[in-house]
Amino acid sequence: MSPTTIQLIAALLFAVAILHTFSVKYFEKLAHKDPRHGGLWHLLAEVEVVFGFWAMVMMLFMFALEGSEKAVHYLDDRNFTESMFVFAIMVIAATRPVLQFAQGIVRLIAALLPLPSPIASFFTVLFVVPLLGSFITEPAAMTVGAMILAATIFSRGVSTRLKYATLAVLFVNISIGGTLTPFAAPPVLMVAGTWNWDTAFMITTFGWRSALAAAVNAAALAFLFRRELMSLPAIQERLNEPVPLALVVVHLAFLALVVTFSHHPATFLPLFLFFLGIANAYKPHQDRLILREGLLVAFFLGGLVVLGGQQQWWLQPLLMSMSSDAVYFGATALTAVTDNAALTYLGSLVEGLTDEFKYALVAGAVTGGGLTVIANAPNPAGLSILRGHFDHETVNPLGLLLAAIPPTLVAIAAFWFI
Repeated sequence: MSPTTIQLIAALLFAVAILHTFSVKYFEKLAHKDPRHGGLWHLLAEVEVVFGFWAMVMMLFMFALEGSEKAVHYLDDRNFTESMFVFAIMVIAATRPVLQFAQGIVRLIAALLPLPSPIASFFTVLFVVPLLGSFITEPAAMTVGAMILAATIFSRGVSTRLKYATLAVLFVNISIGGTLTPFAAPPVLMVAGTWNWDTAFMITTFGWRSALAAAVNAAALAFLFRRELMSLPAIQERLNEPVPLALVVVHLAFLALVVTFSHHPATFLPLFLFFLGIANAYKPHQDRLILREGLLVAFFLGGLVVLGGQQQWWLQPLLMSMSSDAVYFGATALTAVTDNAALTYLGSLVEGLTDEFKYALVAGAVTGGGLTVIANAPNPAGLSILRGHFDHETVNPLGLLLAAIPPTLVAIAAFWFI
């Protein structure tokens, strides 16, 4: 396939955007050195802004080279449903009623484990919550898990090593934890209908491996940092005012409805707007809604959709040239530099693939979903919630990559060697 001029420009800008994500600290330094334009440099230091910014640059090139009609038609053809859904589900899942309910579930499960309370709670959040992503969707699980970790771990002066290791395990476990069902993980959703993968198939083929890897990752991290976890002072309940049960039920109902209609923005967006009205009517039982964080994540994913839509010309031939063995490790590596759902979507367009190739492609896509912020759609949601607890409110992409390698190796062992 001979790439067009705009495809070559888009590929170059895609590479620049990836480099930009590894350079956000440089823009923070520029903001301090050049106060006149400090606001602009701070904006470009936001990881969530990166792909939206470079997607805008690509669209300017498209308007100039191909005209407004083709550029507008290209945008109209993009599917922004996931971006809108992640925004809505983040805001609902991070409300006080939903979080109090989730924290109650975590405490209940942790109390059943024969472990000291701090370690049991830490293990439960990193193991059980990601698996819940198979039912409430991965973005909702990421939001709940990140909010609980922010309150119980990240805000309590723990070491930087523990923060990076926890963020990495959260990302990896969320990526693999959504594979118990065919509708919750974006890379699985892209192929499930085309390849006739149902819940029974997902549990017997992917689910038990995901649960095993997630348990090992959570247990290993809890064991390695057991002394630091045990040294933390008793947690003061952050949300100490109980929310009326009826309001909790209403919030959970909105959460369930938005998840049920997650592929139909004309349905879930009005539901979300109605939810905002309910939340505003009961302000005493709410914390600040994370509208800013949700919008930034939606902007990030929208930019990835626009910029990533021009990468098929090199991604698809690269994937299709691989054997089943090679495509697993190739997909794991490629996921680090592109959204994993994009990889599996390309695979769904090809007819006559063997069952082994299909498994390898999807397994590789979810295995590498924790290596970078752009690897899995829910990752920016977790980052937006937790990054304020890192130095200079910045998560070093290289630090995240290095921290994610061990849990990713565990996932490789579960998906490829068992």
